[in-house]
Amino acid sequence: MSVHATNIRKTFGAFTALGGVDLNVPAGKLVALLGPSGSGKTTLLRIVAGLEQADPGSGPISFHGEDVTNVPAGKRKVGFVFQHYALFRHMTVFENIAFGLKVRPRRDRPPASDIADRVQKLLKLVQLEGLDARFPTQLSGGQRQRVALARALAVEPKVLLLDEPFGALDAKVRKDLRRWLRRFHEEIHLTTLFVTHDQEEALEIADEVVIMNQAKIEQVGTPQEVYDRPASPFVYQFLGNVNVLRAPALAPTVGAPALMRDGQLYVRPHDIGVAPYVPGFTGLIAEIRSIHAAGPQARLTVEQLPGRELIEVELSRAELVGLSLNLNDRVCLRLRQSHSFNDDYEI
Repeated sequence: MSVHATNIRKTFGAFTALGGVDLNVPAGKLVALLGPSGSGKTTLLRIVAGLEQADPGSGPISFHGEDVTNVPAGKRKVGFVFQHYALFRHMTVFENIAFGLKVRPRRDRPPASDIADRVQKLLKLVQLEGLDARFPTQLSGGQRQRVALARALAVEPKVLLLDEPFGALDAKVRKDLRRWLRRFHEEIHLTTLFVTHDQEEALEIADEVVIMNQAKIEQVGTPQEVYDRPASPFVYQFLGNVNVLRAPALAPTVGAPALMRDGQLYVRPHDIGVAPYVPGFTGLIAEIRSIHAAGPQARLTVEQLPGRELIEVELSRAELVGLSLNLNDRVCLRLRQSHSFNDDYEI
């Protein structure tokens, strides 16, 4: 079930939340809406769900070619999972999952035996078998979020919508649960759109990433495409650490100032090679100001000479040991891969 939204606009008073956004979610794909707070991603998700209405003059929203713009949220057949679970505390796990089926009009309500059978199948699907009699307070955060997901799936939605589904969880549970969601999606292949501000999360589990900023979409692509070929300086800096080097200081050493029409060169810390200083070296020269060697990767902060700009460099622990570097040592830097942008943000 594909999702298409055309020229979606939404304002709240003088604030523009969405400024004419087009969204296309291919059938059966797991698509991430990624962006900083206030970029419009949750507003767009809620408009797709029917929980918010776009401004007059916006284009249609369709599910697999069927216009649902004026269809109420309860009839769009979407499953919605909130960040804070929104489970009923006075209900058991079974009752929470079955709720959407039990409140249907009598003519549409499945028999009690069918509801029970579906709940048990969903408990198995989300790996919560045997916990149907527990209450939400007796579950971990990760288990509660899986109950919320099972409840959303119980009504057999055409589209699954997730709003920061792991935001209320600690780092380890969050990582475990997002890997589980990726495997889960590969089993059910239900068209899924989820909101996140976590770059690592989106790049790890999504089939496609929609990057939003200031009420518009900056770039759409696979995780590898948006990371390796960012369409704008914003995307480059939002997806991981990046050094922004000034062209004037680089011109004598880099040799391609004509490519830097915006006056800047973008390079990620792991794309910088470092070596002990050799007299006569004509490339980038810097001095080490800090060394952080905890974890599998070592991080250096170096000060460029003579520009005095600070540059972050990442290398393996083994490489750091082999180089025998110390604070205030002078080093030579080599940019293995870098990006520059034209004024229109074409790479």
